[in-house]
Amino acid sequence: MRRPGASRDTSRPLIFIALALVGLFWLFPLVWALFSSFKQRSDLFGYPPTLIPADPTVLNYVSLFERYPFVSWFLVSTVIAVVSTVITVFVCSLAGFGFAKYEFRGKRALFDIMFSSMAIPFAVIVVPLFIMLAKTGLAQPWFALIVPWVAPAFGIFMMRQFSEQAIPDEILNAARIDGAGEFTIFRSIVAPLLRPGLGALAVWSFLNAYNNFLWPLIVVGDPDMYTLPLGLQAIFGAEGRQYDIVLAGSILAAIPSVIVFIALRKQLIDGLAAGAVKS
Repeated sequence: MRRPGASRDTSRPLIFIALALVGLFWLFPLVWALFSSFKQRSDLFGYPPTLIPADPTVLNYVSLFERYPFVSWFLVSTVIAVVSTVITVFVCSLAGFGFAKYEFRGKRALFDIMFSSMAIPFAVIVVPLFIMLAKTGLAQPWFALIVPWVAPAFGIFMMRQFSEQAIPDEILNAARIDGAGEFTIFRSIVAPLLRPGLGALAVWSFLNAYNNFLWPLIVVGDPDMYTLPLGLQAIFGAEGRQYDIVLAGSILAAIPSVIVFIALRKQLIDGLAAGAVKS
């Protein structure tokens, strides 16, 4: 007789092998870009193509820093992404908690309007948004790149779902009976319970702000204030298609995203798993 669980033990290595192959498939472009960033431009289009550079060089990275304000672009993108993420997580968690646990007049209509706004493509609102900022004198790069995106409908909806699932009303009522204020309840009770959702939202918000291209293209005119996507596009279009320097810049630009994922991977996985189980 076959012991219970034998089929599961047999299939587990196959699952791991399949997942490893899928992971390698998605990782290969990054590995290829890393090795290609050390190739000369003529070697990038050699046939047959090779992964390992025949004559490695660091001139691509040297040219990147000598000919372009890459450090400035890197700092601008990182500061915008970090500040935007912090504000977004704070605002969305408060709004989502409010929609989930408080009752007020017009709550359902307000939530429906907010939720339906996710169906509006960004290209539809980009021109009216820019005109509104320009006429109010708020189209300055730092303000325009951060403030309009600190309360995304998706983030509020996400935090509302997590608040409904992870925060029992009994805990909130007990804290109120003990005399805790609403913000104290949010800081001491709600925020720790929402940690998986906050981590998932932080990763999503950081990547959106860090990789945004269209909106910075509209509101930023000073080359020293370019974000990394704008800067890499400028390098690509200057003096011909400089694939070698762009690859070097892309590898360096990917570092903050990798760091954020590694730092918040536990919260991200827990958040996704919690959403999958409880939805």
